[in-house]
Amino acid sequence: MIKVALDGIFLHSLCLELKDNILNGKVDKINQPEKDEIIITFRKDNKNIKVLISASSNYPRIHITERSKANPMQPPMFCMLLRKYLIGAKLINIEQRHCDRILCLDFESRDEMGFDSIYTLIVEIMGRHSNITLIRKRDNIVMDSIKHITPNINSYRSIYPGINYKFPPEPNKLNPLDFSEDVNIDLDSSVSISDSSILTKIFTGVSSLLSKEIVYLFQTNSSGNKPDDLKNLLKFAKNFFQSINQNSFTYTLYSDSKGNYKDFYCFYLSTMKDYKVTKYDTASKLLDLFYYTKDKQDRLNQKSSDLQKLVINNIDRCKKKSIILKQSLQECKQKDKYKLYGELLTANIYSIKEGDKSVKVYNYYSEKEEYIIIPLKENNTPSENIQYYFKKYNKLKKTEEAALEQLEKNEAELEYLQSVLTNILNCDSYDEIEDVRNELVETGYIKFKKSSGKTKKAQSKPLHFLSSDGIDIYVGKNNIQNDYLTLKFADKKDIWLHTKNIPGSHVIIKNNNNISDKTLEEAAILAAYYSKAKDSTKVAVDYTEVKNVKKPSGAKPGMVIYTTNKTIYVDPYEINLKKV
Repeated sequence: MIKVALDGIFLHSLCLELKDNILNGKVDKINQPEKDEIIITFRKDNKNIKVLISASSNYPRIHITERSKANPMQPPMFCMLLRKYLIGAKLINIEQRHCDRILCLDFESRDEMGFDSIYTLIVEIMGRHSNITLIRKRDNIVMDSIKHITPNINSYRSIYPGINYKFPPEPNKLNPLDFSEDVNIDLDSSVSISDSSILTKIFTGVSSLLSKEIVYLFQTNSSGNKPDDLKNLLKFAKNFFQSINQNSFTYTLYSDSKGNYKDFYCFYLSTMKDYKVTKYDTASKLLDLFYYTKDKQDRLNQKSSDLQKLVINNIDRCKKKSIILKQSLQECKQKDKYKLYGELLTANIYSIKEGDKSVKVYNYYSEKEEYIIIPLKENNTPSENIQYYFKKYNKLKKTEEAALEQLEKNEAELEYLQSVLTNILNCDSYDEIEDVRNELVETGYIKFKKSSGKTKKAQSKPLHFLSSDGIDIYVGKNNIQNDYLTLKFADKKDIWLHTKNIPGSHVIIKNNNNISDKTLEEAAILAAYYSKAKDSTKVAVDYTEVKNVKKPSGAKPGMVIYTTNKTIYVDPYEINLKKV
């Protein structure tokens, strides 16, 4: 998880971008789709521009966005207060505070009495301390904040309605955009010039990522200067920061060979040369893309955490039950010995005396012509000893039959629960999470609670892709969708795909009698990607016609059996196909 890429320098470039796009614009809409996130829609030059501001602990940020989010039925109190004071207000100034991760947005509006007033929206992008606060500028009074900070939480700095706003304490560091290289730097004796993060300790708003880059450039371009000279490093850094003032930004996104986003910055970083580089025109486009996937998955995980815990607990229960049942079956292997003892004692009852502790008898069932010693209960009669062994045999026989039946049911339940867990982890929206929740209600894992709503929410739909050849491919994202696709939607001649012995999605290729190898491979990649094996390589995917897929009687959602299949091996990845 990236916590420092959005530093003061990057925010400086973003501030300039916001000024170009929304300064002097009027607030048209305000929404709060998440508890720690707002979206303000500005109207400027006959265009609507949406600005996302997040105080998320993991992914705090501010940028222009083109994405839409579902809003709650009832807007939160903070959202209603912002609407009261800022709807129709004009944005008259955007200012970054001391190159730190703090932006102040000044709005010209009217107060409760109808008089012109200036309100400042202060955005603090500081990890778990991030916040969004609205203050009245003339008296510095906090109107409200998205997170209330009481004296019990922070004795130095409280934030709640009705008190004077206080900025976070200023770090004893230099402003990288306004400093002299002749300044005396008092560093800890343990800090070395060779430390790649040294500039983070000297300057405000310089991340370790940027510090590493500047130190690297200084050391490779020292031109006879001592590479360990702090004065020369500061001189080099000043020239570097001056180039930033000239608005020479190149917004770059760095990703690994698998396409996973690793970092970003507002210009090219030599220290990230081993990563794939993608350039963007604006900071907002980069941030919107970078944080969308990360933030979305983080919030979905939070939303589905109770479901994950429930399913994982049930998986653990099934695994423990499986161990117990297998141990029981292992013990049941002794039943044939007890049956043999009973039969041999019956055949030799005449030679057994009451009070005998054991008896040696010929085992006429053995090909080795051997004698065996059978233990006896000395207080039992010969007949009671025989009954004892036959009773043990019958008990173990019944136990074995029951254990085998329970083990089969348990393995089926375990397979089902693992498929549900895979579906939860692959959810891309709150609606899909609710679908899984409803499925668990239907299967009895969650107690049914009567909804207060009068209308039933529509279920999410399976994913629909077009292959490179223009053929329809459908992917189920949960077991309800899987059942619908395979048992109701698909025709008998359609091609059905599923990862071999691995929980995953049902995938359907609509058969037009002209399915190419390319389309089949693309569908297999989708089946592997939307499965438990998405991070593996050479994943086996079975495929067959839908007519060969059957659902056993009483089977849980998504559980099917199939025959006459073929297998294809693919490497899963997020394939770039057109979504319908």
